[in-house]
Amino acid sequence: MTEPHNRDQVADFDAFFAEQNEVRFGATLRLYGREYVLPTSLPLLFTLQMERVQNSSDPDDIRRLLASLFGPRALDEWAENGMSDRQLGVVLLWSAANAREPGCLSIAEAVELYDEQEAGREEEGEEGKERPTPKAIANGSGRQS
Repeated sequence: MTEPHNRDQVADFDAFFAEQNEVRFGATLRLYGREYVLPTSLPLLFTLQMERVQNSSDPDDIRRLLASLFGPRALDEWAENGMSDRQLGVVLLWSAANAREPGCLSIAEAVELYDEQEAGREEEGEEGKERPTPKAIANGSGRQS
């Protein structure tokens, strides 16, 4: 039987995270007249949802994934404004990269990366996949890991 721990020996993550959790804002993007401020790191919920829905095309799965970064109505608002699959893929690639390191990927670079990825899929015979998988997006590369 182990001896009880002294309270002073408890690893206090609450205190540690409070010290580390200074308010910081990441990159900002404007889309359909609204500004979204990205977190400075990808939220755990995004990462967990990404693992769960990596091969899903169910709009509810994608909606839950986007909600952790952009809010619960983002997908519906974007769809109402006529967003295409390609545009969604570019926004997600740009956002995942710039949440981690603001300014590391331009919109033009995100477009190029998305288009390269799509061309690679067509060469591999995977034309059925319209956009990058959430797992690839969360990895920041837009490429399947």
